[in-house]
Amino acid sequence: MELAPTPKPTVFLIEECANPSTDFFILPLLAAGGFPLVRCFHADVPEPEALTDAIVIFVRYVPPAWARLVGACRGRLRALVFFMDDDVLDVAASAGMPLSYRYKLAKLAWRQRAWLRGQQPQLWVSTPYLVEKYATWRAQLVLPTPIAFPEPIRRIFYHGSIATHQAEIRWLRPVVAEVLARDPQAAFEIIGKKDVFELYRGLPRVTVVHTLKWPAYQGFLAQPGRHVGLNPLLDVPFNLARSQTKFLDITRCGAVGVYSPGGSCAAVVEHRRQGLVVANEQAAWVEAILSLTQDEAFRYGLWGNAQAKTLEMAAQAQQANRQLLEG
Repeated sequence: MELAPTPKPTVFLIEECANPSTDFFILPLLAAGGFPLVRCFHADVPEPEALTDAIVIFVRYVPPAWARLVGACRGRLRALVFFMDDDVLDVAASAGMPLSYRYKLAKLAWRQRAWLRGQQPQLWVSTPYLVEKYATWRAQLVLPTPIAFPEPIRRIFYHGSIATHQAEIRWLRPVVAEVLARDPQAAFEIIGKKDVFELYRGLPRVTVVHTLKWPAYQGFLAQPGRHVGLNPLLDVPFNLARSQTKFLDITRCGAVGVYSPGGSCAAVVEHRRQGLVVANEQAAWVEAILSLTQDEAFRYGLWGNAQAKTLEMAAQAQQANRQLLEG
């Protein structure tokens, strides 16, 4: 008769947020051991019963609420581990660092050093230097594991000026939130300053790029990897005079655009031929964007047509310019 294998203990992994320390060092180690895993951010504190026979691993920091919990039920744990890939336990090691960072270390690491020592954890570290420095802790070296990139992303972007398109920036926020929630391969890029960063804070896979002068923007736009360009124009007088240049920018960087009806871009874009022309309804924009991020053949077809349209526009402009110069 074969004996059933002994189930492995559950690992509670405590981290401030998703981070490279966890991804390079801890997750590959746990995956190799086949441990059941519960990932907890600092505010995610379970009931004490959940830690019975569990392994608790702190990544870099010890949040006070978790210190209280572990201290109250240390005897229930199978093991306690603290991992660091910087010397976060030594106040002198961060000399010269910004005060805000040192305050964070003081709150979540330095002040917990004596508590940690008393709990007798296993100390895992990332370098031989730390192994040697913390030899009295019996520090053990954890080697980093190369990690694969996520599935290829589909980058959506909106490059409207914050001086003239604040209404559109706010209008797009719930649209972007829904798209990112429904498509894990979607990412969003927007140009702005601190107020834009604060507005989009909390959404995953959002990059806020600081405002750029035109020459710098040209180089920025030439960087590859954009797929869907957004050009919403809300019903305000200023938008009545907007030109077709956003269609040209979106197309030349390899993307397909979603455009509001009634504007100059919509005048040169046939819906579902060179792009998508969609009424200013947020739910409709969500579906339009997803149709482009999730159907590569459809998007490539529209982009090819859009490229042909830009060549047609160039020829028209050349003829019109010649007539203008000839008087």
